[in-house]
Amino acid sequence: MAIVKNYINENEFFKGGVQMRTRVTDLLGIQYPIIQGGLAYLAYSELASAVSEAGGLGQITAMSLPSPEALRNEIKQVKAGTKNPFGVNFAIGQHGRAFEHMLQVAIEEDVPVVSMTGGNPAPIFDMLKGTTIKKLVLVAAKRQAIKAEELGADAVMVVGHEGGGHLGRADTGTMVLVPQVVDAVSIPVIASGGIGDGRGLMAALALGAEGIEMGTRFIATKECVHAHPLYKEQLIAATENDTTVIKRSLGTPARALTNSWTEKILAIEKKEPTYKALKEYISGEANKNYIYEGNPDRGFGWAGQVVGRINEELPVANLITKIMEEAEQIRLRWKV
Repeated sequence: MAIVKNYINENEFFKGGVQMRTRVTDLLGIQYPIIQGGLAYLAYSELASAVSEAGGLGQITAMSLPSPEALRNEIKQVKAGTKNPFGVNFAIGQHGRAFEHMLQVAIEEDVPVVSMTGGNPAPIFDMLKGTTIKKLVLVAAKRQAIKAEELGADAVMVVGHEGGGHLGRADTGTMVLVPQVVDAVSIPVIASGGIGDGRGLMAALALGAEGIEMGTRFIATKECVHAHPLYKEQLIAATENDTTVIKRSLGTPARALTNSWTEKILAIEKKEPTYKALKEYISGEANKNYIYEGNPDRGFGWAGQVVGRINEELPVANLITKIMEEAEQIRLRWKV
């Protein structure tokens, strides 16, 4: 199977139907090249341990937690739930908080993987020197991927414009962006944005990626226990046309489910596109009003266009099994 710059060995690609081996699985020590996204205010121990136990890489969202002690507790709960590798995600550019004390906890607890989104990863890399922790960086442009590799990233996660949450400033889709990055760096590339099933996994591999990151799809799972049932129901009911990109006027575009609150945000952006005017509407509290309380008239929830491909809420283990079964069926149709 001569794809992905020959990084995938045809004899190791599917080992008896129970493992898909790429440089990403080798790097992270996981069974399947499937990574759960950081998911602000939602990616906690229940979800992270379930994803890792099912063979992927689960992650805890560090900067959504109130204190280093809370992060330490979440890490210990994941360790109690699985012996498999997991990660801690640092959204370093979105929360306006110092990350050093939180990162120190991750180092002390010897977490296997740290991922970074939304800011300059160099300070985190500096703190991780001398550790064995693997470093993943989420990027939305080829230039960012090249810089991440130069700084010492072990792999980059590349999010296209279809993705949920914060995106790149350009409207480049996953189909175009991933191969651009693959051709520009030598480290493994993980595709993100618009991916939620086995078709997406195999498409990512065909583009040259060696794994996938999924955010929105993991919200609609049984183990994403912090997400309000209404949020999950609306993710399942939504079509690919039911998302909206907000915060363009601030230079930090992000994709959310369309509702009355996001319409207010867009109206403010047209009339008074300033952070001061938007602060109340785009805050973490507004986000939690919807995703925790199920109040669409007082907040918003992040979601990618992959909502058009989500039809049911599943246990994490069932979802990952389904993805891998779909991928194997495609491989057999390719006859490779």
